[in-house]
Amino acid sequence: MPPEEEKIISQTRREPRVESREPNPDALPSALDSRTSTASISALTVKNLSIYFGKNQVLKSVSLEVQARAVTAIIGPSGCGKSTFLRALNRMHELVPEARMTGEIRLFGEDIYAGRVEPVIVRRRVGMVFQKSNPFPTMSIADNVTVGLRLNGVRARATLVDRMEKSLRMAALWDEVKDRLHAPAISLSGGQQQRLCIARALAVQPEVLLMDEPASALDPLATAKIEDLILELKKDFTIVIVTHNMQQAARISDFTAFLYLGELIEFDATRKIFTSPARKQTEDYVTGRFG
Repeated sequence: MPPEEEKIISQTRREPRVESREPNPDALPSALDSRTSTASISALTVKNLSIYFGKNQVLKSVSLEVQARAVTAIIGPSGCGKSTFLRALNRMHELVPEARMTGEIRLFGEDIYAGRVEPVIVRRRVGMVFQKSNPFPTMSIADNVTVGLRLNGVRARATLVDRMEKSLRMAALWDEVKDRLHAPAISLSGGQQQRLCIARALAVQPEVLLMDEPASALDPLATAKIEDLILELKKDFTIVIVTHNMQQAARISDFTAFLYLGELIEFDATRKIFTSPARKQTEDYVTGRFG
């Protein structure tokens, strides 16, 4: 077994146990089924969310609703709490010993912090793509996509192959890698590696996809491919993206939240945020007067 897979399995076992028998793939959380009936309602409802790391309060009573099958951009200067907010949406901050949270986050009405809810299940339903692409270097392209499925108990080869191809197609990568699926993932370009990470997140069929500055390290051409991909994915997925690029937020998002010093300054339709914001502070930030 590759070292990276052993490491992932070890980390996963620190979380509450997942049923070990091989599941019926149709019984896995199906984002498509959920979204079909919830496209016009909130996918995520955040109420009075505050996050602390030790004595330092990073987020201060943030409340907003993330609409299903839409792109919501989180903007604000460095250190304002954007990434902390994003990680709270799938309980990743719980991996930091000093972190604590108050408030409530609901995913399609279900409290994701309720005692009966396992963090590993939340992270399967709410996927994450990080700023720097992080494919597992000793794994092949194919294995990078299917590792999450295997960790969730899927063993049937036909299911793994089918889900791998579908995920690579959704990530607009299949045509570029279909003839070298067993090549090392690190043989791909930076932009391809990021799309591979997106395919890996999509393979477990999340309902929400979180993206933390997914194009910040990419060249303009690779960035354009990621943006086109996001616009395509929002037809089927709810997407929350952190970005420092105001033009990018304006191009791809439907809603925008502006955070400053841990507080939600303004949240509205992106067109309104960028053309007629309600707060002077928002106008100053999106026009580059400060930040």
